[in-house]
Amino acid sequence: MGYKQIGENLSFADLAVAKSLEHNRSLKMMEKINDVVEWDNIEAVLNEHYEVGRSKEGADAFPPLLLMKCMLLQKWFHIPSDPELENQINDRISFKKFLSLSLDRPSPDHSTFSRFRKRISKEALLELNNVVLQEFSKKGLVINEGIAVDARLVKSASKPLSNNELEKLREKRGTPEGKLDKNGKPLKFYRDSESNWTVKNDKPHYGLKEHASVDVDNGFILAATLTPASESDSVYLPYLTIASCQTKAPVGKVHADKGYYGKPNSSFLHLNGIKDGIMRKDLINAKLTEIEIKRNKKISKKRYIVEQYFGLSHLHDGAYRARFTTILKNLWDTMCRQMAFNIRRGTKLIPA
Repeated sequence: MGYKQIGENLSFADLAVAKSLEHNRSLKMMEKINDVVEWDNIEAVLNEHYEVGRSKEGADAFPPLLLMKCMLLQKWFHIPSDPELENQINDRISFKKFLSLSLDRPSPDHSTFSRFRKRISKEALLELNNVVLQEFSKKGLVINEGIAVDARLVKSASKPLSNNELEKLREKRGTPEGKLDKNGKPLKFYRDSESNWTVKNDKPHYGLKEHASVDVDNGFILAATLTPASESDSVYLPYLTIASCQTKAPVGKVHADKGYYGKPNSSFLHLNGIKDGIMRKDLINAKLTEIEIKRNKKISKKRYIVEQYFGLSHLHDGAYRARFTTILKNLWDTMCRQMAFNIRRGTKLIPA
């Protein structure tokens, strides 16, 4: 067993459509991505973490780089499901060209995409995102000099349950019987038991919370994580700050809204020599001064960049709702979106 040989031979169909591809805008976008991204470095990371294809027995597997590119196409072109991704790859010439698949070769089966997600770990995706940002840094873009931190609510992929029902489901899930279906076979689909309830703007919400940090200069997503919705925003500022160190340069300043204000976060920033860009809020015994109000307005002009990312991914990627029923799977999806978003952003900023 090894990897399928991809992109070595052109079919007659490839030659027949070559002329028409000169005016294909999707393909032009992907060609620009190829000019900016060092795919060899990404492939090296994938090969370190991907065990499939190393055995001498069995059928040849699809290379992990091709499958990772499929995941990125799903994000760039807002494709809602794996079966539809398979269909689009078979249908679109530009996708085949980007993946180096000749026109007479079919797309990987949609189940292959699902298995690929299970085989590529969160640690591998962290490393992949770091490789992408390191490359952009070498090309002259400033990364993580200043960051903006915020959080947003994400609806659960399952219908809401009461707290009592959630507790019973979690207890059942922890037993051997709770992992089997009515026929005694392992459950293929799990109901979401990791989401929970919170209240925002006097409205109840059932689901998760995405915490993210974004570079304020170029808008790259530097770090992201998911938690149950009831988790506090403010306690994740130290984690996001540390996880944002994508280059050798230290984080210079952290921008955040009033919800992050407090002694723990201010002390963390001070002890690490990071400038405090957290907006101030009125206290019971002290109202904001004119200087603090002006300071808040200046900070808001910087921290809007993280809200811009939330807005774009909400509009184009359906990020307001979880795709899967576990935090781990949804975190994979979030980090894949992070990588796709950063590559597109870098492509726009770096001259080809």
